[in-house]
Amino acid sequence: MTIEYGVWGLRLALGVVFGLAAAGKFADPAGTRKAVGEFGVPIRWTPLVSRSLPIAETLVVVLLVSPWTGFAGALFGLALLLAFTAAVARLLRQGKHPSCACFGAASTAPIGRATLLRNAALIAFALVTGVGVLAEPDVPGSLPVDHAIGMVVIAVFAALFTRLTGELRAVRRRLDEQALSTLGAEGLPVGAVAPEFELLNVTGGRTGLEALLAQGGSLLLVFVHPGCEMCAALARELPRWRQRAAGALTIAMVGNGDLDEHAAWARTQDLGDIPVLVQQGNEAALRYRVRGTPSGVLIGADGRVLAPVARGAMAIRDLIAQAKHVGAQYVSGRNGQSVSNTG
Repeated sequence: MTIEYGVWGLRLALGVVFGLAAAGKFADPAGTRKAVGEFGVPIRWTPLVSRSLPIAETLVVVLLVSPWTGFAGALFGLALLLAFTAAVARLLRQGKHPSCACFGAASTAPIGRATLLRNAALIAFALVTGVGVLAEPDVPGSLPVDHAIGMVVIAVFAALFTRLTGELRAVRRRLDEQALSTLGAEGLPVGAVAPEFELLNVTGGRTGLEALLAQGGSLLLVFVHPGCEMCAALARELPRWRQRAAGALTIAMVGNGDLDEHAAWARTQDLGDIPVLVQQGNEAALRYRVRGTPSGVLIGADGRVLAPVARGAMAIRDLIAQAKHVGAQYVSGRNGQSVSNTG
């Protein structure tokens, strides 16, 4: 009997995943059309594909929860996952990182290696579900009716809770973006006390301003986004630039979004022991009034801002040169480079 419960649980869990994906796309048709276009679908087919995707995902859910079509649901879901994974792999090989929009507005992060890993897990999940259905074709009929229905109710509540959590995160992100747009002048005044923060570290735990300053010398916070090509080019130069600062500088990268994605990004850029910290909203960017990526904020060993916000790789390099001269005159930011908006 335990196996029957497990098989029914697998079917419901996979149904929840596809149900959330369908609900997100139905709720954000404009975002779905945009994502479909960025995935390389020809313009003339974009409207049809964007409307068909959530319908197909809904069909997977119906097939999975129906007593007689569980295997067809697992197989159809597996086919969709394989097609999506192939599209993601193709785009990554081309160096493109469009927004996933897999769950609508709640998932606006660009695709990356983390997307492939997540899809690999879901593909394995769909395969196990299909094997389970073949092994126990009588499920859920072989279960007590009240137990089978109770598990469905639990799955529905889990889906609703996950959906609401995603909506709250999307609302917080929009509020952060609105706050960033109304900050007034960019950056804190030179000489201002640097605001404290404590962010997730991709190597585990949390890291704050105090811990970074304790390493000695000046501190350079570099605000980046994994989907920003300028950020990637800058990141590859930072270890060398830091070495030229002769130990007078600590560098920390500050991103926004998914922890695993930033960890994979850091490995790709060969950042070495440069810490990569991840905001869950834009909490650090808001406190330092940073509006774009890549941007740099230089903080002295006394915890005070040493220079205006530097936008772009060359301006950030100037900050690193300034860090060689602790206590020297402030540098003016070179803000002429175009930058992308903070994540």
